[in-house]
Amino acid sequence: MDTELLNSATAFIWAEADMLDHAEYAGWLELWDPKGLYIVPIDPQTTDFANTLNYAHDDADMRAKRVARLASGDSVSTQPQARTVRNVSRLRVLKDEGTTVTIRGAQDLRDFRKDGFHQHTADVTWELARHGDAGWRIRSKVVRLINSADTLSTLGYVL
Repeated sequence: MDTELLNSATAFIWAEADMLDHAEYAGWLELWDPKGLYIVPIDPQTTDFANTLNYAHDDADMRAKRVARLASGDSVSTQPQARTVRNVSRLRVLKDEGTTVTIRGAQDLRDFRKDGFHQHTADVTWELARHGDAGWRIRSKVVRLINSADTLSTLGYVL
């Protein structure tokens, strides 16, 4: 196990979660490779995201629009803005191809909005591209909610 690689990728992923929990959306957008995809599939088993229904299948333009909607205050579904805490754990390097690394982990997202708590638990897979000497960019992030085929609410911020 390459612990240096795992530590570097883990620090990046934890920083991403912290940015999202503190609504640092502009900084979060900068973490992405320009061709990166953010995907939340409905079918937890699918691998063909382009030809199946997804809660999100966002390229750079759609990520920017999602952030604008979250930050604008104009969307009823995101107001008042939820307060969130993400716990990201059990990170594991699945593949190291030199220029990209695939990491899988668990995410437990708790939110508080309108006097109520919600919980979204997911298996998450990040494909990270090396960027410069010590940095990363997100090439893809696939959030497989464990209850994705059930009736869901408050998904506006599950980034």
